[in-house]
Amino acid sequence: MSTPNPPVAGERLARSHPDELICGLVSISDRASTGVYVDQGIPALKTWLEGALKTPVRFVERLIPDEQAAISATLIDLADNVACDLVLTTGGTGPSRRDVTPEATLAVATKEMPGFGEQMRQISLRFVPTVILSRQVAVIRERGATEADGATLIINLPGQPKAIRETLEGLRDDQQALVAGGVFAAVPYCIQLIGGPYIETRDAVCKAFRPKTAIRHSL
Repeated sequence: MSTPNPPVAGERLARSHPDELICGLVSISDRASTGVYVDQGIPALKTWLEGALKTPVRFVERLIPDEQAAISATLIDLADNVACDLVLTTGGTGPSRRDVTPEATLAVATKEMPGFGEQMRQISLRFVPTVILSRQVAVIRERGATEADGATLIINLPGQPKAIRETLEGLRDDQQALVAGGVFAAVPYCIQLIGGPYIETRDAVCKAFRPKTAIRHSL
């Protein structure tokens, strides 16, 4: 279940529950940010996450143009000031001149997480040959010099709602059996490793993977 969002820029959110996920959602589009058309990226992300997560989540939304400096500044604000555990971006990952989301994301990174981008492209390659033109990346941004300062996982996602769902959840056959795992299965454990909350998912949507030693058992 999600809780109401909007902090202003720079406002740090306190968790309403120890396991609450603070999640930044950033839609990057010149046209949507100026009202030429209605943004579909953030609603698609919220719908999928609310269906996939068992633990509470609070969303912080940003709709911004394809400007590299503005994207980097938004990611820094959500990571360092709002203290999001996870930031998902949508849009701006293609080869055109205005597609600068990966560059803006790498510019604020402490660590790059190349496995996310590799898996995203493998999922889409099953039915879209031009996915090799997609440049999504994932990174970690550490907030300070020690583990106690916390960190944020930032993942670039595609811009279309169908592609967002397939990238996060994976691909299923006609019997709804999973044939290609989505990237979100690795997100809860990654956030756990960087000092964030313990996130649980609904297995029917996306079964999170953790090694047995990292699973928290109820008393």
